[in-house]
Amino acid sequence: MGCNVGGLDRKLRILVGIIILLIGMGMSSWWALIGLIPLITGIMGWCPAYLLFGASTCKTEDKS
Repeated sequence: MGCNVGGLDRKLRILVGIIILLIGMGMSSWWALIGLIPLITGIMGWCPAYLLFGASTCKTEDKS
């Protein structure tokens, strides 16, 4: 399970996850839990949806 979420993508996921959590908690809604998805994927640096589509925003080192 390698990294498939790069630097800027990770920062945005963490920020968006925190914002969704705060808004959901402010509204006393269980929808706040949706914010955990981008937050966790941002912290881990790995997204299962990217894996399904073969996408990656990580910089790769060219080993030629």
